[in-house]
Amino acid sequence: MLAYYFIIAAALSGLLFFSREKKLHHILIVLFNVLQWGITVYECVHFRSEELGYFTADAAALLLLIVLSILTTTSSYHSVGYLKHHPSSSRVKAIYYSAFSILVMAQTGVFLSSHIALTWAFVEITTFAATILIFHERTEYAIEAAWKYLFVCSIAITFAFIGILFLSISAQEAGTVDLSYRSLIHHAGLFNPFWLKLAFLFILVGFSAKMGLFPMHTVCIDAHTVAPPPISAFISTTLMNVGFIAIFRMYSVIASTSIAPWANHVLIIAGALSVFVATIYLLRVNHFKRMSAYSSLENMGIVAIGLGVGGIGYYAAFLHIIFHSFTKASVFYQIQQVHRIYKSYMIRDTGGYFKYYTPGAIVILFVFICITAMPPSGMFISEFMIFRAMFSSHYIWLLIPILILLTMAIWALGKNFFRLIFLPPVNFDDSHIEKISPVESLSQYILLGLVIYLGLNPPAVFVSLINEAIINLPH
Repeated sequence: MLAYYFIIAAALSGLLFFSREKKLHHILIVLFNVLQWGITVYECVHFRSEELGYFTADAAALLLLIVLSILTTTSSYHSVGYLKHHPSSSRVKAIYYSAFSILVMAQTGVFLSSHIALTWAFVEITTFAATILIFHERTEYAIEAAWKYLFVCSIAITFAFIGILFLSISAQEAGTVDLSYRSLIHHAGLFNPFWLKLAFLFILVGFSAKMGLFPMHTVCIDAHTVAPPPISAFISTTLMNVGFIAIFRMYSVIASTSIAPWANHVLIIAGALSVFVATIYLLRVNHFKRMSAYSSLENMGIVAIGLGVGGIGYYAAFLHIIFHSFTKASVFYQIQQVHRIYKSYMIRDTGGYFKYYTPGAIVILFVFICITAMPPSGMFISEFMIFRAMFSSHYIWLLIPILILLTMAIWALGKNFFRLIFLPPVNFDDSHIEKISPVESLSQYILLGLVIYLGLNPPAVFVSLINEAIINLPH
């Protein structure tokens, strides 16, 4: 079935690329969504089954594949609205839809791949597809951001490739040439610690460009700023999940080896630095999309810390990245509507949003509650678990500064969001404000509702999948 998925997805992408009719674009993108949900349901039914020798629908894959399919549907819907209000040629729209479908297909391949080399190959495909989408508006800033994204991500993926080479050397010395995750986990105890450390460092640095984690985070910040909002939503959610799953699978290989404590320290350092850098920039930022990008950096840092401290932090890391995906997608969808009213992404150009678009202002309030991990947000549950794991693992010396940094980040986000909602705008002509239908904010209410519901009342199957995803990690 998976082979048919890749063939049909590639065919639909090709049809989208060569089509110039708006109606045909919409029909094809609907068919692509049906295909995406079809493979998702199929993989859920065929849980743990192996396909084509290199793909397995394990628990981690299913969780992130379901998130991907949900956000593919919502991003497709908002992409139609975005292209409607940002006039461009039919050729440019065709390229947008085609690249979008390739990006989704490549991410599906990353989540389901059971071989580290295949994971690397699909991650590289996401780089090219995302670059095309970042360049969509064809502005000077878009060109710069697209080239930067392509250049930095290519270098990062090269680092990951070198890490895989080091891993293969270690595997060969242990008597195996099989680089499937199952084989790597089985033989990890026999690997040379020196090569294993080098492999983990290079793979972490390489895939951190996708996860948006320190030290390769800068490329994602610029990409968020210039990409169309529905694509920014993807870069800040599902594409970061791509980096997370690649790092997580490598971490699962070494979690039970002698170098696990060292790897934990590396993750904690990367996570803490990510939170620190994000907080510093959040205090100074004056651009809504850039602010949301630094917020993503902060949350990826929390996820990395959760993995590093272990215990319940493993469970919380998965929980947090899922909740972050739904919340941050809601942010960017709503920013798209903010831009339609104020014709600007700059925070200083906005104000009085409650007056001009009440449904959107309520979304912003819910977003603030969710993204800052306040009750009843599910992110409150996941962050609390990570803090508890830090306390249990005797990382109190780190917990205190992290809490201080997060408090500063909450203040910075609150200042900007509340300015948008409540303060009157400066030098703003409200005589020709575009009327936005409340229906356009429906997707955000659904996504934020999921964040709250899954946090307060997680279904048994949801909890079971997360527990199975971390089953290879020490408890």
